[in-house]
This record gives sequence, C-alpha cells and structure tokens, in this order.
Amino acid sequence: MTTKIALFDLDHTLISFDSDYAWNEFTIALGWRDGDAFRQANDAFYAQYRNGTLNIHQYMRFATEAIRRKGATESIAAHSRFMSAIVLKGIQKPALDLVQGHQKAGDEVVIVTATNEFVTRPIAAAFGVKELIAIELERDAQGEVTGEILGTPSFREGKVTRVEAWIAARNLGWQDIETTFYSDSMNDLALLEKVTHPVATNPDERLRQLATERGWRILDLF
Repeated sequence: MTTKIALFDLDHTLISFDSDYAWNEFTIALGWRDGDAFRQANDAFYAQYRNGTLNIHQYMRFATEAIRRKGATESIAAHSRFMSAIVLKGIQKPALDLVQGHQKAGDEVVIVTATNEFVTRPIAAAFGVKELIAIELERDAQGEVTGEILGTPSFREGKVTRVEAWIAARNLGWQDIETTFYSDSMNDLALLEKVTHPVATNPDERLRQLATERGWRILDLF
C-alpha cells in the first residue's frame, strides 16, 4: 500500500497570522524588547523573506534574542500565556477540519515550517499533530538556546531536505508515498514542486498566479 502523507506549512496556511511575528509582538507587550527598534528590524527581515533574500541564520539570532536573555524557564511560561491569549483563539475551524480530515482518512500528518520549534511545537500540538519539522535551535550544555540553528533549516529548499530525511527515517522513499503539501508562499516552491499534490493555500499573489498557470489546486481557508 502507498503511504499517504499530508504536509502543512503553518503561518498563513493553517493559521491566518505569522506565529513568529505574533510571538515577538507578545514579547514586546511583556517588556522584553524595545518595540520600535524591533519592528524596524523585523520589517526589514520580512521584506527579505518576501523577496527571497533572507539570511535565515541572521534572522534566527534576531528572533531568539528575547528568549536567550530571559532563559528557558521564563520563556516557556510566557509562551504558555501566548498560546492562551493569541494562538488558541486564532485557530479557525476550517483549518482544524482540514487537518482532522486527513487524520481520519489515515494519512500521516506533518507540519513543515520555517518558524523555529520553540514557537511552533505547542501550536502543532494544539492541532493534534505530533510530527513537526521546524527549525531546530541549538542549545548549550544547560539547555539554553544559543541563537544558532541545529542542522539544516526547514526553509526554502531546506524543507525538501528535511522532509526527505523524515521519510528516509521511516525506510521510505518518494516512490513509496503519495504526498500532499499545503502552503501559502512562493518560498515553499521547491517542496510544492516535489510532492504529488501541491495545494496553494491562502496563496500570496505570486503563488496564486503560478498555481493558476500550472493547474494546481487553490484552497482559500480564511
């Protein structure tokens, strides 16, 4: 039997907002960051992300600055409040139904995101998804985040690399599986082109145009 795998991007795909940006806004509200300085730098990084020039390693040092200063214990407690105040209220029924539909059909469901695992693992759990491929954060001997990325970042072509490693760890190859990938962004083009069924989900303008040209399914959840 062919194994069916449903892969989901997270930000703007399963949730209608950027979880990394929302978390950073939450840390500003906590007084962990200077809001004006953060937003100016973050806007510059986001523009680079949109045009495909983002240096993911530089961005990850920036994005993890607050949790590195505060430490694991305080950061985890704050993230729990973030989940209650922001994320759980932002999970919409159409997205939850889509994930659960694949699960009920017996598909293996995996969230594949370029946002780091500190931010996204609890969000994946809120969707009832155990398998998460996210940017893994390097930690020191005390378990504290260093700001560096561990292994290949699940970003752009790195998503294909990480998914291939996940598949290989299960003694499977692309020829053994039927894959569906839901994504909103042209940054995920490499993985969209690799899977059996690409689905442009809440797509940005460029991806919507490409999906239309190629006859890919377009799904607007929100």
